[in-house]
Amino acid sequence: MHIDQQFLQRAVELAGENVAAGGRPFGAILVKDGQVVAEAVNEIHLSQDPTDHAELLTIRRASQQLGARLEGCVIYASGQPCPMCLAAMHLCGVSGAVYGAANEVGERFGLSTAAVYQQLALPLDKQTLNVRHLPQPAMAEIYGDWQARHAAC
Repeated sequence: MHIDQQFLQRAVELAGENVAAGGRPFGAILVKDGQVVAEAVNEIHLSQDPTDHAELLTIRRASQQLGARLEGCVIYASGQPCPMCLAAMHLCGVSGAVYGAANEVGERFGLSTAAVYQQLALPLDKQTLNVRHLPQPAMAEIYGDWQARHAAC
């Protein structure tokens, strides 16, 4: 069996276990150098935190072991990562993602994030979320201070 299929099957297994425990059908694992570093399931039903997606929890757990940068790591997810999870993967440097169920499959069950992807593809002023830019000149100085402090390290 191909290694991607093995890891993806574990994510799917986690999703099934989570449904049996009263949660949503999402599981994820993070792998580096062929080794599972972390795994998680969607925990929204436990925490009431809408960001407790399996992929984000996996990233959080892996980061505790490997640090904030996760280059060379692959996430295997039972379902297509939502835009929030995909953005987190980009921000922490995950090298790849493999998922089992596409949004088209989840849509029949009310589990698609395709509408969010569509919104994010629009310019900010065209999205349904009211996002406004109020420039704060002090932020340039704060950014400069941050850069100076980190350049010295």
